[in-house]
Amino acid sequence: MDAGAACLVGVLAGSGATLMSVTAHAMHQSFFHTGPGGFLSATPSLTSAWMFFLPAVGGLILGLYALVVKRFRPRPVTDPIEANALEGGRMSLLDSVILSSQTVIGNGFGASVGMEAGYTQWGSGIASAIGQKLGLRRSDLRVLVGCGAAGGIAAAFHAPLAGAFYAFELIIGIYAIPHVAPVLAAALLGYLSAQALGVVGTPIIIPQVPQVVPGDYLLFILLGLIGAALAILIMRTMTLVEQGFSRSGIPQPLRPVVGGLIVGALALVSPQVLASGESAIHIQVHSTVTLAVAGILVLKVLAAACSLGSGFRGGLFSAALFLGSLMGKLFAGALAVLAPALHVEPVIAAVVGMAALAVGIVGGPMTMTFLVLEATSNLAITGLVLVAAIACSLTVRLAFGYSFSTWRMHLRGESIRGAQDVGVLRDLTV
Repeated sequence: MDAGAACLVGVLAGSGATLMSVTAHAMHQSFFHTGPGGFLSATPSLTSAWMFFLPAVGGLILGLYALVVKRFRPRPVTDPIEANALEGGRMSLLDSVILSSQTVIGNGFGASVGMEAGYTQWGSGIASAIGQKLGLRRSDLRVLVGCGAAGGIAAAFHAPLAGAFYAFELIIGIYAIPHVAPVLAAALLGYLSAQALGVVGTPIIIPQVPQVVPGDYLLFILLGLIGAALAILIMRTMTLVEQGFSRSGIPQPLRPVVGGLIVGALALVSPQVLASGESAIHIQVHSTVTLAVAGILVLKVLAAACSLGSGFRGGLFSAALFLGSLMGKLFAGALAVLAPALHVEPVIAAVVGMAALAVGIVGGPMTMTFLVLEATSNLAITGLVLVAAIACSLTVRLAFGYSFSTWRMHLRGESIRGAQDVGVLRDLTV
């Protein structure tokens, strides 16, 4: 595969991620008065009652936008996983731009959706367009689509290794030696481009933590199993809410308005439910364990379910990290009450829980492990993350069989469980 194309894709993916993050952040500053250095989900409270209506306003804009798009482009947008699994990496650049812009609008108005869906859609879409223009073979085009996703994730989370393994595990579907150089190059250049252009983000910064002892590993395997159960429950909840909106009789363009009103109402209780929740992770990692943590977890699940179920565009990557940090803190608090001898530091539990739940919902145990390693530079915590991530991943795979992305495809009638190229078999004729 052409290394130059991979490098170009990485730069474009990182630049696009920067533009989207800056735009969404500017919308937060303008609409929610977060201030120059403030982040929406870290806002202590909504400063004005009219802000309650902002997610609904975003929903109205998106509903009308989707209505216009559907008239001229009736086919659903193909995401990178589906493109690599069924289409040999072929994606529409226009569709990718449309979905990315819808993600920015939803997040900018405070809907409880993550921006990573837009980042990966843009990066993979521009990669596919370049690859098709160059006439790449099917296998090479699939790798280039993975390069685009790697650049977007690396830029968004300040983590080039996590971006690269996101591509391997979730977009390409396999680890292979020939793929390492182009994917890593794209991830690194996506990260560097975003840093140079001033990407808006909140890197996960962990305070000094106590020494990890061997006995901790068994406890965090248990946390991984709890994360698997919670991940399945969250994905089932998302489906039930989406089906509820579909059966409600509300016209499709107006469903995001209703979803936005629900999110606004939840935000009056806690603004941490707004947007992706990425900056709220810092509040939870550094604060003490209280009963309010359980309340915020429930509110965030409801906000994300109502946002995605009503028709907002976005992802669950950042939301899963936030929810996982809440789960980890509750785990540490429960152990302190039920088994004081089995002390677990809440900071460590929050970080491990963050990665474990994200593995259950998004997939990619190595992706989340490297994300924590790059965020903390702490190899001991990374080991705990790895065992919890493996426990969660295996349990979800055996008990449920899908990540959130492949589960939604399954509900549409697609029988794929990952990005492995099954489309080439479907194209064969006998």
